[in-house]
Amino acid sequence: MLKRLLAVLTIALLAITGAASAQANTTTTAKPTVVLVHGAFADASGFNGLIALLQRAGFPVIAPANPLRDTTADAAYVSSVIDTIPGPVILAAHSYGGVVITNAARGHDNVKALVYLGAFAPDEGESALQLAEQFPGSELGHALIARQYPIPGSTKPGTDGYIDPAQFRAVFAADLPEHTTRLMAATQRPGSVDGLSGASGAPAWKTIPSWYLIPAQDKVIPPAAQRFMAKRAGSRITEINSSHVVMISHPAAAAGVILAAYASTR
Repeated sequence: MLKRLLAVLTIALLAITGAASAQANTTTTAKPTVVLVHGAFADASGFNGLIALLQRAGFPVIAPANPLRDTTADAAYVSSVIDTIPGPVILAAHSYGGVVITNAARGHDNVKALVYLGAFAPDEGESALQLAEQFPGSELGHALIARQYPIPGSTKPGTDGYIDPAQFRAVFAADLPEHTTRLMAATQRPGSVDGLSGASGAPAWKTIPSWYLIPAQDKVIPPAAQRFMAKRAGSRITEINSSHVVMISHPAAAAGVILAAYASTR
């Protein structure tokens, strides 16, 4: 029932935004660019279904490659992408990408909304790993495989975490078909320990309105942790029966939350 209602809501919002564009013609301000930031164990292609819905509604969209190396550098990269966008921006993120947009949005007056899609919304000094472990329910830790990688100019290697392919579907994307998750597991982008354990800076959600889509069956970021972060940030909250990859398994619900953010901040 919830899935059907969300689908109806999204279709209605798409119709409203399309009609408004047609009616206003040159007097309407251009729609904001939606910048989608992926997290660890995934890449920007995970937003494909969501991007198709947003583009159909007339939104410019960019889903940059999150470097997934350390919190400060990742946020600086996404911030540099925002620098190239002259008009208004809605920042939306999944998983660790939430840490990135929480920091990347600082100093950008054109960022009108933050949207967390099963994502971290840390306060200053907190890390993704800290928040995931603060509440029971995450099954990520025992599923990780560590692999070291060289860091140029350093004698100390970095460490990447991959999800064991045998556990990938159960932990990360239980509501997707097995043939899909086999491919996702093989092509996953690892999360570095430096990134996942890096302390976040002053949070942009203290000054920018936020929306939060909570996947109730998330086994990576405990739903209790997400409810805590969303309430603390004063986010408008939607909850759905989904695995961690809510933007893949429920793109209409994700689009609905982004469209709600647009409607409230236009």
